[in-house]
Amino acid sequence: MKKQWSLKKHMHKSVDIVCITLSSPILIGIYKDKKLIDIVQSDKKTSEILPKIFKEILANYEIKNIFYANGPGSFMAIKIAYIFLKSLSILKDIPLFATNAFYFNNNQPIKAIGKLFFVNISSEIKTQKLEIAPQSSFKLPDVLDYSEFTNKTAPLYGISAV
Repeated sequence: MKKQWSLKKHMHKSVDIVCITLSSPILIGIYKDKKLIDIVQSDKKTSEILPKIFKEILANYEIKNIFYANGPGSFMAIKIAYIFLKSLSILKDIPLFATNAFYFNNNQPIKAIGKLFFVNISSEIKTQKLEIAPQSSFKLPDVLDYSEFTNKTAPLYGISAV
């Protein structure tokens, strides 16, 4: 079976992990001293690939912290990521932190459904109808800014229904 992703071998290096599972492809960043050293990318479903990716990460690294985007985006992918990462956090005693997805896409609108998009206006996430779909994609930052994250890690359920 051919893997769509692979990790550089850095056995037992202490790292931070950043997960963006809001849309395809999912992105996992591996950070040493807050600097991006490796990226894992997959077009597979979060529920299928996240455990496999973390099995390999845990075999090659010591995880200091886990950071993830807790929304908005695919609610199912966010829920799956949250349950998986929260469980891993508890079982392995690894701190878990979250931030909204706008940190990873330069504050651009995020597709909701149809012509509706999530927008971040004055630090408030709302839905807005946009006739022209903006070109937006998620990107792992080259340098991780801890101050952008919080220990309030539950998915963003407070967003209006779409």
